[in-house]
Amino acid sequence: MLSINIADVIAVLEQIKVQLIVAGIVLALAIIVTLVAIKIKKPLKSFVRKQAWLVFLLTLVIVVSNVLLSPLYSMVNMAMGGGTISEEAIDEAKALCTEIAEEGIVLLKNDDKALPLASGAKVNIFGWSSTNPIYGGTGSGALSAAYPTVDFLTGLTDAGIEYNQDLVDFYTGWRTERPTVGMMGQDWTIPEPKLDEYGSLISDSKSYSDTAILFIARSGGEGADLPMSYDGEDTFSTEGMFGASGVRYSDQSDDLDASKSYLELSNREQALLDEVTSNFDKVIVVVNSANAMELGFVNEYPQIKSVLYCPGTGQTGFDGLGEIIAGQVNPSGKTADTFVADLFKTPTANNFGDFDYTNMSEFGVDNMFAEGGKSYPTFVNYVEGIYVGYRFYETAYAEAQAGNMEFDYDAQVLYPFGYGLSYTTFKQEMGDITTDGKTVSFDVTVTNTGDVAGKDVVEVYYNPPYTNGGIEKSAANLIEFAKTGTLEPGASETVSVSFALEDMASYDTDGNGCYVLEAGDYEISINSDSHNKIASDKVTVASTVVYDESNKRESDQVAATNQFDFAKGENFEYLSRADGFANYDVATAAPTSFELGADYKANYYNETNYDPTVYNNDSDVMPTTGADNGLKLADLRGVDYDDEKWDLLLDEMSVADMNTLIELGGYETSAVDSIGKVMTYDCDGPASINNNFTGQGSIGFPAAVMIACTWNKDLAHAFGDSIGRMANDMDVSGWYAPATNTHRSAFAGRNFEYYSEDGVLAGWMCANAVAGARDHGVYSYVKHFATNDQETNRTGLLCTWLNEQSLREIYLKSFEITFKNADAGATMVAFNNIGVEPAEACSALLNTVLRGEWGFRGFAETDYFGGYGYQDSDRMIRNGCDLMLATYSTPQSTVTDQTSATSVIAMRQSAKNILYTVVNSRAYDSAVNTGLPTWVKILYAVDALLIALIAFLEYKAIKKYLAQKKACAPSVEEA
Repeated sequence: MLSINIADVIAVLEQIKVQLIVAGIVLALAIIVTLVAIKIKKPLKSFVRKQAWLVFLLTLVIVVSNVLLSPLYSMVNMAMGGGTISEEAIDEAKALCTEIAEEGIVLLKNDDKALPLASGAKVNIFGWSSTNPIYGGTGSGALSAAYPTVDFLTGLTDAGIEYNQDLVDFYTGWRTERPTVGMMGQDWTIPEPKLDEYGSLISDSKSYSDTAILFIARSGGEGADLPMSYDGEDTFSTEGMFGASGVRYSDQSDDLDASKSYLELSNREQALLDEVTSNFDKVIVVVNSANAMELGFVNEYPQIKSVLYCPGTGQTGFDGLGEIIAGQVNPSGKTADTFVADLFKTPTANNFGDFDYTNMSEFGVDNMFAEGGKSYPTFVNYVEGIYVGYRFYETAYAEAQAGNMEFDYDAQVLYPFGYGLSYTTFKQEMGDITTDGKTVSFDVTVTNTGDVAGKDVVEVYYNPPYTNGGIEKSAANLIEFAKTGTLEPGASETVSVSFALEDMASYDTDGNGCYVLEAGDYEISINSDSHNKIASDKVTVASTVVYDESNKRESDQVAATNQFDFAKGENFEYLSRADGFANYDVATAAPTSFELGADYKANYYNETNYDPTVYNNDSDVMPTTGADNGLKLADLRGVDYDDEKWDLLLDEMSVADMNTLIELGGYETSAVDSIGKVMTYDCDGPASINNNFTGQGSIGFPAAVMIACTWNKDLAHAFGDSIGRMANDMDVSGWYAPATNTHRSAFAGRNFEYYSEDGVLAGWMCANAVAGARDHGVYSYVKHFATNDQETNRTGLLCTWLNEQSLREIYLKSFEITFKNADAGATMVAFNNIGVEPAEACSALLNTVLRGEWGFRGFAETDYFGGYGYQDSDRMIRNGCDLMLATYSTPQSTVTDQTSATSVIAMRQSAKNILYTVVNSRAYDSAVNTGLPTWVKILYAVDALLIALIAFLEYKAIKKYLAQKKACAPSVEEA
């Protein structure tokens, strides 16, 4: 049930007070005329009343048009703006979408060379999802409905493969719609018919073909994580965007198993698998999911010959799947995540989801979506430290090999990170390593030793020297990768590999408080995946290098030093490699403490206790405003960020100008007439670019996971380039993407729009996408910065606790690579807290690291501005977040302190960051129109005509009234 926030209503009324005053005056005149008409005697009464009602109706038109449209100024602009994408751009995007799928689909198993199928093959397709596959995810990462999708069955047909129509008809007749997941539509049903509903259909299908495809799909979406268990009634247990919630699983409530999660086979799927494998000796499994499922079953049935992993395909990607099945394309994808046998035995399993503080009730805030209408602070502990994904499994394996612990790698890991098969074979030869003390270089020669043309991936890892109990280090760390071109049988390609020596440094949180490259031998290997080495060599570091304030890393503008001690947390310990992960059971156990400690609590602020004036500095000097220096924003295009001309331009802005620019950033940056700053259109989302107001948008590309599985930087760049081209056609300057958070857990609902569990793979995919869009002048809101790695409680005052090493080496790594190597121009900041500080108001994150260490020049924007009890523009602009993603003015998005020098200085800095990005974007690539939008000019013209008409009617009414009154007046003689 929706509730009305009185403060928001007051804010809207304040915003339109001028229009209300004007409308009030006109309305008052109409009322006066009406009242006069009531008192007039016949024959004038009827005439004046008619005039009055006409005036009244015209007044209503003015009131409605101005009062309703004024607070929706931004949204109306969006609805009225934009352009049309060219057919050529759409066709090229569709072809690229298919190409990404061709290279991103991963062949996980292929016994007896069951794939590819022969030309013209016939297959039986089992699994309801084959008729309702997954193309992407829900929420901002969803595909546009404006373009038709190529479904799985069409992809097979296009590749020349025939399928049993009787099975298709059975599934479509049984159910036609896929459940909606994420945001407010959380239905996690896995639709699958009961076995007895098939009748003899399965056994009868043997006469059609001896080959069966079992199609399994799992969806994910913004706003809710995937269900981890069945709660015993008719719902899966999950945690949503706004806290704990149950979601429907009603279609098979009689078949649920309480021990199963959403990422395992359901009971009906298991029953179907049993039946299919008992009738067919050649079974191919297609896994259509961005989330890494538990796939141990594929090795329990000898009939399962082949397995294909196919994340969301986007608009046309199922054509790529069909081509791979038919052998028209050789699969070359590699996994972007580790596929484990048991998702509940991962280091993160017990510390992912919904955990509520029991001593924070005084900080409860209104939240219409929360149970009881209020949100209270929650938390999540990143207890695993740096040992996320393959870093744990490969390190545990190394410790076991050294005799320090017992660990059965093969029992726990089904498919390693970076794993993928091909229809051909390759040989990789590692050349000699050279280093000049700064850069490590070598060549890798890749030869196609099979009989089918294809591509291969060069994966480069390093294994650093480790001292027991010293700085935490993973035994395997991806540091570089490259993909070959298509190699014909017998052909070779030489791939040149190079990376900075400093990139192998580890962050020494508790020692030097900075990055440290310890002395010793660093093993450098080329691998077929994170576990299997092809060849290796070593680089020796003679003496330890400490990258402190006097010796920063070359890639940093300022040395990276401890900044996040406040986020380390308490009452739990971090997983450590020491003594063969001796503390594993203790460290990875579920939380036992649900109280926030007194020291942290003393520094906890949200709208219940934050007062910006407390932080004002009396020594701050009020900046100049409203000056006439003869500059316009266009004059600053290409001018260095630190040039003094920026001060002259900023001096021309009023405080009201700055506030408008800051408070209204919902899918736009606002126009500022005083400096000739145009409004820009900024649009969602990670898989496409869509104007939510006009319905105009691009085709939807495959999920980010699919892009990552290509391991192809050039394809990532081409994706960004296509988005940029289509954005330019749409007159869109800002792209709310790419998203590059970490796959900390397979159950994270938004994994589909994040790339990987690994920051290096994710970082270079993201950086290349950003660079491609930037080629068209489009700035990218790289998101969600940072540690927004679960949907549960993301807006529920979520305190994320982690140590600085894991923050820097795991969760900031992909952002660091992107911001250092691509000119993003913008970032969208995460909803959650880092420690007790909202990421959107975390100066250490936004100022010290992003702008200081990494040299970012641009602006930071909030995620959607829903208030949520901590989104306060005063606090945010003072700590590095410049723009509020609000589509209308609210008390929280408006800067309330507009009189103190401290606040105005912060407003000025935010304005500069926004203006710097916009003027150096496509919005100013050519002559720009800085005047009012056309619709506003039309509205003003209509207003003027209506007011003139009202005045004319009033004049005519009064004139006629006076004339008739005089004619009707009794003469003196009659008197």
